Amino acid sequence: MITGKMLRDSIISASNNIQNQRLAVDELNVFPVPDGDTGTNMSMTISAGAKELSMLPDTCTVAQASKTAASALLRGARGNSGVILSLIFRGFSKGLKEHETATAADIVNALHEGVSAAYKAVMKPTEGTILTVARVSAEKADDFLLENDDTTALWNYVCQCAKEAVANTPEQLPVLKKAGVVDAGGQGLLVIFEGMRSVICDGVMVEGENAPSAAPAAAAPKQVAGEFDMSMTELYCTEFIINKKDPGADSLKLRAFLEAMGNSVVVVDDEDIIKVHVHTGNPGGALTEAVKWGYLTNLKIENMLEQYKARLAAGQEPSEDTPPSFESGESGEDFSYKPVDPDIPYGFVAVAAGSGVKSLFVDLGVNAVVSGGQTMNPSTEDILKAIHSVPAKTVFVLPNNKNIIMSAEQTLSLADRRVVVLQTRTIPQGLSAMLSFDPDASVKDNSVNMTKAIDHVGTGQITYAARNSDYDGHKIKEGQMLAMVNGKLSFTDTDLQKTVVKLVRQLIKKDTTFVTLITGLDVPTAESEVIEDAVRAKLPEGVEMAVVYGGQPVYYYIISAE
Repeated sequence: MITGKMLRDSIISASNNIQNQRLAVDELNVFPVPDGDTGTNMSMTISAGAKELSMLPDTCTVAQASKTAASALLRGARGNSGVILSLIFRGFSKGLKEHETATAADIVNALHEGVSAAYKAVMKPTEGTILTVARVSAEKADDFLLENDDTTALWNYVCQCAKEAVANTPEQLPVLKKAGVVDAGGQGLLVIFEGMRSVICDGVMVEGENAPSAAPAAAAPKQVAGEFDMSMTELYCTEFIINKKDPGADSLKLRAFLEAMGNSVVVVDDEDIIKVHVHTGNPGGALTEAVKWGYLTNLKIENMLEQYKARLAAGQEPSEDTPPSFESGESGEDFSYKPVDPDIPYGFVAVAAGSGVKSLFVDLGVNAVVSGGQTMNPSTEDILKAIHSVPAKTVFVLPNNKNIIMSAEQTLSLADRRVVVLQTRTIPQGLSAMLSFDPDASVKDNSVNMTKAIDHVGTGQITYAARNSDYDGHKIKEGQMLAMVNGKLSFTDTDLQKTVVKLVRQLIKKDTTFVTLITGLDVPTAESEVIEDAVRAKLPEGVEMAVVYGGQPVYYYIISAE
């Protein structure tokens, strides 16, 4: 039997294992463009689960452990590989629902549930990827059960099958075979399975940097007092988790109650729990209301005045108060929750990097910009917080990167307001979608019109090769400039000016009337002006051009042609 403690520790061990090997998994990525690398995304996703699992007691059941992991992974999912990983664990949780312990047959059933959930979420599943590794492992585990029902032997066999499936991915995807590597997502899943095996089969947790111990306790909360108003009445920072007695309960009523009695209210819920943070002068009142919704765990009440005085006594500068269980995104955004205002029909959230690019979206009416993009894939939770900071009945989300779309789509079932995720894969597509928005049109009409606008803009991107590669007929050397058209590699060069001129000419079609150059963080102003003059000299008659400073990392230039 696998106990809840064993499952809890095995997933924490898996998190440590992928954390230790994330860079090696990153290096398997075939496409040489710097991106939100697979190993890093999978590591950050499962580490969200490990953090929540570390607070479970040794007496937890496998149902509790799997649900806790699934909920945390869903919210912490980053990039496509992270979302798929979260869905595998979500299905795993479904298969272990209401189980105190798990037999080998239960584990196999849970694996199948995970595979089913992951395949359903991907519109066009590609074999030779993480999906294949998960599916093959589950299918072969079925055969193993016919002869052996020992859970230790089963998980050893699952890892063996996953390893064989990973080794076979180059035979399923020619691009992997040509590059001489296996699929990064599949390898990441194998590393996670092997981390679990260390606990299930050997009773040893893989140690990682800052890893939780084998018998973890709740970490000391991170809470600092900010600029303190000595006359304030909401003295107590109050936090707790409600384990719902009614899975269908609407937490909006609880949020409204808490906002009436305090401030800095954050309420995040899923099927099983509600996480609460509030500053109030009456923490007892908050708890009295909360127990009506279910039983409470992880209670923490702290006097912020005492915190403030302690920091001053220690010679530390007070800083803004950030609720420890609801940390802002890595880039520092602090999206405070706002209830839906029935008088505000539409709002917008965009994902972008670079001060200039963010300003472009804000100028077009975007309410909240999440820092992210290539190499910086925000989590589902980051995007959800931004959505909840926009008090509109319907919030349109512009991911602006193909590796962020799936994370954004996970918010549809988590948000407490209507969310529409547009399939914007580039910054120009996002800007074009915003330009086509009509405040007087319906949600459906706006969705259609904004999607059509996406298809009418060509995107060029100039970045650098992060590694040597033989990709799509191109012999690429690390450091070379890569010119891409609508996400596909077009050519390589070593001269930025020549690259920009050539790429603009490729983007211009017969019906093109306007070109925009968005300059990146690493392009000096003097060089940008020279490049601008060179491009203008080559523009066809009737095509106008604008140059704006984007300040985006990774890309020297982002170019739109409309």
